[in-house]
Amino acid sequence: MIDEKNENKLIEGEDFYFTPEGYKCFTEKHHLKRGYCCKSGCRHCPYESPLTPKGEKRRDYE
Repeated sequence: MIDEKNENKLIEGEDFYFTPEGYKCFTEKHHLKRGYCCKSGCRHCPYESPLTPKGEKRRDYE
């Protein structure tokens, strides 16, 4: 039997890492596992949405 609690656990270095400023930054792998774009302008977002919820361009989208 698979422990359901462990299936949603985040793994540091695989799902996220900490920036030098101390923020948690999700990786592309984590976003793909989640399955959708949250439109928050994430640094490693693999989805095609160039806009954040406020209508501004993502910081890494050109």
